[in-house]
Amino acid sequence: MDLATLSVVALVVAILVSCVTTINVGLLSMLFAWLIGAVVGDMRLEQVLAGFPSSLFVTLTAVTLLFGQAQVNGTLEWLTVRAVRLCRGSRGFIALMFFFVTLALSSMGPGNIASAALVAPLAMVAAGQVGIPALLMAIMVGNGASGGSLSPLAPAGIVANGIMSRSGMAGHEMYTFLTNVAAHTVVALGGFLLLGGWRLFARDDGSSPAAAPTGGRQASESLPISVRQKATVALIVAVMLLVVVFKVNIGMAALAGVIAMSALRLSDDAEAMRRVPWKVILMVTGVTVLIAVLEKNGGLDLFVGLLASLATKDSVAPVIAFLTGAASLYSSTSGVVLPALLPTVPGLAERLGGADALGIASSINVGGHLVDVSPLSTIGALCLAAAPATEDSRALFNKLLVWGMSMTVVGAALCWVMFG
Repeated sequence: MDLATLSVVALVVAILVSCVTTINVGLLSMLFAWLIGAVVGDMRLEQVLAGFPSSLFVTLTAVTLLFGQAQVNGTLEWLTVRAVRLCRGSRGFIALMFFFVTLALSSMGPGNIASAALVAPLAMVAAGQVGIPALLMAIMVGNGASGGSLSPLAPAGIVANGIMSRSGMAGHEMYTFLTNVAAHTVVALGGFLLLGGWRLFARDDGSSPAAAPTGGRQASESLPISVRQKATVALIVAVMLLVVVFKVNIGMAALAGVIAMSALRLSDDAEAMRRVPWKVILMVTGVTVLIAVLEKNGGLDLFVGLLASLATKDSVAPVIAFLTGAASLYSSTSGVVLPALLPTVPGLAERLGGADALGIASSINVGGHLVDVSPLSTIGALCLAAAPATEDSRALFNKLLVWGMSMTVVGAALCWVMFG
């Protein structure tokens, strides 16, 4: 077996292992990269490790640490509760509000998992208190979180944009973000209507989630914003302005915010450090090392050829969206699926006779994230775990699983319309 074939087999094995075991696929991928590149091949260890994305590592660490600090000192919780209070007790508006609140929080920088972890407990308990179906609320929270996940400030957006930039598709950050928002908004509103969300307006009786617990605290009247939280909001806004207006590198801007937060003692740094998703960061960076070895020994071309055999120029958008969604059901979207598939886009577009590379990349991004309401994903699991005690957890698990699996087909159809 030549090195190119061996590299593809190693990548496929790494993805399969990530689906069925708890082994960190990033660490496994780095081991495979060393074995294939340095032990079997003729690369030096330094050449293998040169594929480690140091810039991406710094950016992911700084951004997640900054919003970990904001979560620890209660700033994100305060913003969430305050926004929900604007609904004034309307059940229909409460359900929709949670979608938009989670979307906004995820887009600000915490990303999909952190935002879902913050909002799901409040949302699911509120749903039980005011009579909103648990499945409907999980769909609102899950799609809101995933809808904002490809923001240029969010971890998954940083991963996707970084890979696309290295693959010759730089400068499409806002397009990537907005098309993902559009897809998740369509699915969320479709789910809202399909599950009878429109009836919630007719059943409005003035109930309110004001009493819903959020980490043991009461709603916004008894949760006044503190000086620390005001300063945290100001720092986050400053970081966003540095990135959006002054084009400062997002990693360095976030790192400056982290240092400022620490210097001003605005948060518990030790607890914030524990909130950093080190497992996901290792997954992303480790798979990237293996992809670099794959590219150097011709394995990437072979992998592209395998994908090209499954689609045509006209069908590539729905086919790649379906395959990405199916893989994301059982594996990490940002940690495994995007780093594995996005580098294949330029070669795949060329093999298919000049297909739209941006459309293929967008199909991967959207298709991979639409399935994340499944209880097999972290976001779906967070919603399931936060469901009120009165909810049949097994029935909700099955409903979320069916919904998540159906999103492979819905995502393929939606990507065909949007990018095909």
